[in-house]
Amino acid sequence: MAILSDYEEDQQHQQYSSSKKDILAEKEADATAKKPEEEEEKQQKENKLVPNKDNGLDMENYSWGQSLQEVTVNVPVPQGTKSSLLLCDIKTNSLKVGLKGQPPVVDGELFKPVKVDDCIWSLEDKKMITILICKRDQSEWWKSLLKGDPEIDTQKAEPEPSKLSDLDPETRSAVEKMMFDQRQKQMGLPTSDEIQKQELLKQFMAQNPNMNFPPGAQFM
Repeated sequence: MAILSDYEEDQQHQQYSSSKKDILAEKEADATAKKPEEEEEKQQKENKLVPNKDNGLDMENYSWGQSLQEVTVNVPVPQGTKSSLLLCDIKTNSLKVGLKGQPPVVDGELFKPVKVDDCIWSLEDKKMITILICKRDQSEWWKSLLKGDPEIDTQKAEPEPSKLSDLDPETRSAVEKMMFDQRQKQMGLPTSDEIQKQELLKQFMAQNPNMNFPPGAQFM
């Protein structure tokens, strides 16, 4: 067996200490890098607003609401306004609404693309512009009407159960899965995908009883 001199032992000790310090420094750097990201994510969540009763938001000069299929925008105008004086320009990715010759009340890029041919608008009682916008993706909540506007917390959006029956089977399945996953996350429970992975792991472990699995093993 080789015998190390005091000098060699001292050198090895210094190398071990140096390596340990490097590892600790790397861990601290990773933790420091993750902290701003976690704080930013927390701040973004805290900044999200509770949706109104229509799953949208009441803005200063207009309000909007939504279902999974459509977005409704209500823009008040002076009593007695004629439709010929209105401007309502709906495009795939943008919306402009207001009175002709005046700054628009709504003007900007839509949160998501829409089906222009299925969108309609009308003047209600000569005092309210009502716009019905058909979403292109009908399985997702919008966080805002326009990009850059205040965002709602979509986890608090509540679809009408009666409307689920109107969806095609594929969209209904996606919506029900999304609703289930949101409830599970709020309760700190596994999502449908995580449950499926756990079941696959259980099946695999049952089929291979002689294999040693570490505690807390997960199916990737």
